[in-house]
Amino acid sequence: MPYRAAVTLAATAAALMLLLSFRTPPSTSLLPAVATPTPSASAATPAPSATPSGAPPSGGASPTPAATQTPTPTPSSTGLKNGTFTGSAVSNPFGNVQVQVVVAGGRITDVKALQYPTAHAQSAYISSIVVPELRTEVLQAQSARINLISGATYTSEGYAQSVQSALDQAHA
Repeated sequence: MPYRAAVTLAATAAALMLLLSFRTPPSTSLLPAVATPTPSASAATPAPSATPSGAPPSGGASPTPAATQTPTPTPSSTGLKNGTFTGSAVSNPFGNVQVQVVVAGGRITDVKALQYPTAHAQSAYISSIVVPELRTEVLQAQSARINLISGATYTSEGYAQSVQSALDQAHA
């Protein structure tokens, strides 16, 4: 009988491990982003030494160009005028979605959700997680072309449509 118990225990453990290996990983879209440190450019590559003739240093490789900072877009380069613009309310089966977009220096600096689904407890819970993530998506993309969040497709689509409506008003 001890042999049978050991075989049953081993089979149960193997089945449990098999089930856990097929479990889907959690969605990373709802997890906060973690910044990874990057080495500085000066530590990564030594500065090339100057040659008397002004030619690139010998060795066959051309010097690595130094990183330059991208200038902040001006209203004329992005086509967005400064101000606060309210997008249209977009309805979906769970409620309306409406945002307000703040543009400064020709860039989207803030997005405020004025309306989002809260009629049901589940909708309110999903919105409390998704709305901040959608705001981050817009600020990173600097447009309404954002990644939709799985499990909140209607809210994501409505958010993007409302942002686009506000940006249409902001175009100079």
